[in-house]
Amino acid sequence: MFAWPDVVTILVLIVLEGLLSADNAIVLALMVLGLPKADQKKALNYGLAGAFVFRTIATLAAVYLIQLAIVKLIGAVYLLYLSCRHFLNPARGAHRREPPKALPWLGMSAFWGTVVQVELTNLVFSVDSILAAVAMSPKRWVVLTGGILGIVAMRAVVGQVIAVIERYPAIVDGAFIIIAWVGLKLMIEYMHSEGWVSFVVPQWFSLSLIVTIFVLALLYARRPRSAH
Repeated sequence: MFAWPDVVTILVLIVLEGLLSADNAIVLALMVLGLPKADQKKALNYGLAGAFVFRTIATLAAVYLIQLAIVKLIGAVYLLYLSCRHFLNPARGAHRREPPKALPWLGMSAFWGTVVQVELTNLVFSVDSILAAVAMSPKRWVVLTGGILGIVAMRAVVGQVIAVIERYPAIVDGAFIIIAWVGLKLMIEYMHSEGWVSFVVPQWFSLSLIVTIFVLALLYARRPRSAH
């Protein structure tokens, strides 16, 4: 049944989704920037459409979601691989501060491979936000509404991140440092869920670190332009 407090809960969930998805937005922006300009928005929209479907299924089956802890391990390994490939690949040379070009993946074209990677990335990053949302409200329609509206808001954030990276290409290094940190954070969370470590990284600390790295990278990227 509808109640006015549900509206407040939905608004809180939208904000929560935005805070938990700050790192997600940066990863998605770098993924789609590897495609031709005409395909970037299309790949992002297709990928997030898949995220809507996953969010619906996962919300309806939230009690089983905790069993997807292995998803965090897979996501951590993948993000750390992306960062190592960016910084340690000598072949990129002078092109290091450019988003990596999208390549065919698992037999798919570069476009559809990117779409699938966007959906898988959303799968990894959605686990925390769904569990937090389910803890806030027992009403699944409230959780689902807040989550979907949060994804719509994240789509706008990704668009802004893409614009910043396109304007200041040198910020790519900072973005990959953030990706490395997110991968490390996911690894710690997986180890905590398995009982291997007794601590987790506070969300406020992770978000503050991401914002700090992004701002410092942006200031560094703007420095040559200002000097000129």
